[in-house]
Amino acid sequence: MRLSFQKTFIQASFLLIFCSTNLSAQVLTSKQIDSVAEKTLTALNVPGIAIAVVKDGKVIHAKGYGVRSLKNKLKVDENTLFGIASNTKAFTAAALAMLIDEKKITWDTKVTDIISEFKLYDAYVTSEFTISDLLSHRSGLGLGAGDLMIWPDSSTVSKKQIIHNLRYLKPVSSFRTKWDYDNLLYIVAGEVIERISGMKYEDFIEQKIAQPLGMNSTALSFNRLKDKTNIIDAHAPVNGKVSVIPKDFSENSNAAGGMNSSVADLSKWAITQLNGGKYGEKLDKTLFSRASQNRMWTLHSIIPAGKGDYNRHFFGYGLGWFLSDEKGYMVAEHTGGLAGMVSEVTLIPDLKLGIIVLTNQQSGGAFTAITEAIKDGYFGIKGKDRVKEVTDSEKEDKEYAKKVTDKIWADIASAQKDGTNKPDLKNYLGTYSDVWFGVVTISNVNGKMHFQAKNSLKLSGDMVYYKGNTFIVKWYDRSMDADAFVNFSLDTEGKPTGFKMEAISPLTDFSFDFQDLDLKKIDQK
Repeated sequence: MRLSFQKTFIQASFLLIFCSTNLSAQVLTSKQIDSVAEKTLTALNVPGIAIAVVKDGKVIHAKGYGVRSLKNKLKVDENTLFGIASNTKAFTAAALAMLIDEKKITWDTKVTDIISEFKLYDAYVTSEFTISDLLSHRSGLGLGAGDLMIWPDSSTVSKKQIIHNLRYLKPVSSFRTKWDYDNLLYIVAGEVIERISGMKYEDFIEQKIAQPLGMNSTALSFNRLKDKTNIIDAHAPVNGKVSVIPKDFSENSNAAGGMNSSVADLSKWAITQLNGGKYGEKLDKTLFSRASQNRMWTLHSIIPAGKGDYNRHFFGYGLGWFLSDEKGYMVAEHTGGLAGMVSEVTLIPDLKLGIIVLTNQQSGGAFTAITEAIKDGYFGIKGKDRVKEVTDSEKEDKEYAKKVTDKIWADIASAQKDGTNKPDLKNYLGTYSDVWFGVVTISNVNGKMHFQAKNSLKLSGDMVYYKGNTFIVKWYDRSMDADAFVNFSLDTEGKPTGFKMEAISPLTDFSFDFQDLDLKKIDQK
């Protein structure tokens, strides 16, 4: 899911345009940031944005732009609450660091020493899996593996079932050899925090981190917010028009991406990070040790890096943070995405600089453009129109995706008009099951094939014949942009025995991990 590091997360990390610099910085004034923000709202069709910049231990800019919702038209301000999605992961890592500072566990503690029922597909990997491995996306599982248990909606799968079902997810690479973004193992990390601390994960983060830092409006899920008078609605394109869509409420995934916060609150978090875990007026209080921060800001997983315009030499993942260098400065950053809202937090410790951008539309380009424009000011880069660059890039991606999907729907229309070689649809009706995802029912509803996942109610839609043994499912929720191929396997009598799936659009969020499903027919309609 975009908790991830909802695809937004991946795209945002890789679409960043890295620029050259000199040290004669022309720092953007608040008015210039205002200008970039207003331009971004229009160019990328984002209803609302909040931006904060911290420098040298102080908040030098904190402001909202646009509206919280297209329904109520109320203005965004620095205290408006957004879902920050995968930016929660850094808080989960920090909570574990605090327990390690208390010597209750170590980074190398085996997960099975804490959660005896924890089990992955490979017995050796299970036995060697450590706390660090939970946080560094190097398990060997594929990109977003198992996310359909928590995405695109709350699902009926319990946290206990999620942890149990990890054993059924087949690896795609060897243990600790390759980075592939993962959400489910952060859920396990949250369970570790609960078992070691004796507190609910959500209570631990709110009481041990948020409250001491004065993040008084922050909560570890939308449902836990005490005051909902200043919150955003989620927005996404629906049939070509940006509209309000339902928020995600996946309580099981709070440790991976449940936090709701504001730029005013997150500024306090950023300043604490830039101060090496110290906080308070005289920096006389410690949230986590410098040694723990060094561990969180050390590369654990390597991601291929091109130099780009910022002359980057390395790129990878630590523990809850992406890490890279930009013009010789170490950068710790993370993005986050849920349906209808995406965010980015960027820290440059040597400059004592933090940039926070929260948005209420699922365009990753918005936070990219704003973050880069602000960084350009500190890096002395002139003459770059980041909003135009990102807008052009998004337009190109969308045009390519439209070309792909339009071709498929044109083929379907042609096949339906021809009417030949169409299979007997009754053969495909029935109940199918995947070992970790659960049951899918394909039924006849008003003369159409209907797809319904038992454990994910949003995965509901009509199916149309494509070609061969392949159908396409068109989801009723058009905000998901995740229509998928459904390819049936047949027995020697030509009867369906199961099916596999694959997303159609190249822009489909990676948390729709349809490709990992292997559904087998378990009854006959």
